[in-house]
Amino acid sequence: MRLLHSFAAGRTSLFRALGRRHFSVAAAGPSEELSRRNYANNVSEYNTVVSSITSQRRYFLLRDVYDDMMLDGLQPTRDVFHSLAVGTMRGSRLQDAFFFRDQMKSMGLIPDVALYNFLISTCGKCKNSDQAIRIFEEMKKYGVKPNGQTYVCLLNACAVGGRSDQVMGIVRDMTADGASLNKFCYAGLIIDQKNKTPVTQDTAAKIIELVEQSKGWSPEGLTNTAENSMLGVSEEELYNMPTAEYVSRRGVFFNRQLTVYHVAFHACADLRNVQATETLLEMLKNDGKIPDIFIVMQVMRCYLLSGDLDKGLKTFEEYLDSGRPPTIDLFVTLVEGAMVGYTPRGMELAQETLNKMNARNFFLSPRMGSDLLLVASGEKTGGFTTANFIWDMMRARKITPSLPAVEAYYKGLKDREIPEDDPRLFAVSKIYDDLRLRFGAGPRQRN
Repeated sequence: MRLLHSFAAGRTSLFRALGRRHFSVAAAGPSEELSRRNYANNVSEYNTVVSSITSQRRYFLLRDVYDDMMLDGLQPTRDVFHSLAVGTMRGSRLQDAFFFRDQMKSMGLIPDVALYNFLISTCGKCKNSDQAIRIFEEMKKYGVKPNGQTYVCLLNACAVGGRSDQVMGIVRDMTADGASLNKFCYAGLIIDQKNKTPVTQDTAAKIIELVEQSKGWSPEGLTNTAENSMLGVSEEELYNMPTAEYVSRRGVFFNRQLTVYHVAFHACADLRNVQATETLLEMLKNDGKIPDIFIVMQVMRCYLLSGDLDKGLKTFEEYLDSGRPPTIDLFVTLVEGAMVGYTPRGMELAQETLNKMNARNFFLSPRMGSDLLLVASGEKTGGFTTANFIWDMMRARKITPSLPAVEAYYKGLKDREIPEDDPRLFAVSKIYDDLRLRFGAGPRQRN
């Protein structure tokens, strides 16, 4: 009886997430009752449900859908496992990815090269290069021949951890197999340089050198994207490029031919190396290219992370004055960068930028708003007005920030010794408690 109770509770969460079908309650037989409570009736419908959950970024529900499929006595096909692998990759859910791989093998289905590529990519997202190497060895054990994409996935998975020994070994294996380095390989080599520890004085010089070397890259032998395209996975996403989320965005001035430059500018921004960033801008100009919006964002990030508000703001304004269409990402980059160090002028600039963003009818998504609220809530002095402003913007659109963002905001309010009966503090504490209960964090400590 308890098992049935548990199963019913699990189904309820899925009904809420997916939207329960409405059937007549006057069901006469078992088949009608099954139809009434199910949200999918066959393998094809379950595959659609998996894709829907992935598109909604509700990756934590993938195991629930799979369990329901098993309880309904349906045998997953290779296509279903591919969809599940894509979902776990996008959600960085490594344990779920291994679970689905093991389930697939237990049913006599050997993972194909595309699925192994998704698994290796997931390892890269989770910064687990050792597991990526094990997956690669497993492929060879089962006689699954790696393709060009496998090597690039593996290279980038190792690059995330700055494992240069592994990265160079993969490059040697690729060239031994007759494959040439393409732009994503050079991007991986740049990521590897950025992530090596400790950072040395010649790190930026090596990044610039790799950009120069990449200009003769060859796409031969490494383009095998049919399976990925069918599942809506771009190469940028498969290889965990920092540009992955911008590739399929409409209305974004984004040049896919500048992949190596994208990664190089992103790396130099993370390293806060203004000189290298300006060298890259000069190189881009000499190549007859103009910075797309992603590159502009990285230039802004570099200046702002380095504490140069003036140059960061100037880069932002020059882009707006160019007549090219802006995106909300441009505004969010300036807001987040302006808050570095929580200087009075920076916090003021952040609020001004948020107002300009609203004036252009750009609205924060749940993720963007949560990220900004988390940063703004770290302000220890001042009036906490930026954090309050971001919170009000989100709540005005009935958006609830993530639990970490709400927790940081709540603690920031408490640090200011606001009375317990303050309306803002009361509303925030209620949402905070609700989120803790929802995600199993338990009740908060009462002072």
